[in-house]
Amino acid sequence: MDLDQLNRLGPEEARRAFTDCCASDAWADAMTDRRPFTDETALLDAAREIWRTLDPSAWDEAFDAHPRVGESRQGDDRHDAWSRQEQEEAGRGPTEVLDRLAERNGEYEARFGRVFLVFATGKSAEDLLRLCEDRLGNDPATELAIAAAEQEKITDLRLRRLVGID
Repeated sequence: MDLDQLNRLGPEEARRAFTDCCASDAWADAMTDRRPFTDETALLDAAREIWRTLDPSAWDEAFDAHPRVGESRQGDDRHDAWSRQEQEEAGRGPTEVLDRLAERNGEYEARFGRVFLVFATGKSAEDLLRLCEDRLGNDPATELAIAAAEQEKITDLRLRRLVGID
């Protein structure tokens, strides 16, 4: 689909397309209402602006839609397919690294109450393990801000995929 097609979708279809990019209902609703976008820059700018104005409960809703780093959901919708693609490198790590990553994921969830969220595209299992271990030392407020910034990067990538921006 391109931007013109996205702008012409009915509200429910547009909302589903946006939810594939970011699973926050508040974000998807605001993006749907903000249409039509005049160009790709306006689309991406609106996505960032809306994301940054949401409260943490809306962020948590988006975070909850992600599988653990190193795991994938086998669903056939666009969100799950993109998630598998984004974590492709992570699943190829050595068994001992993947085992440690799974342990750190559990520690992260226990400490922060959410999955370890990171922009995983192009990152190896070793890279993701280091990032998770580093972020375990953060205080909750700092970590929430980092997770929100990582979701913003994921959303940007997915919006680009959605409308064919290279």
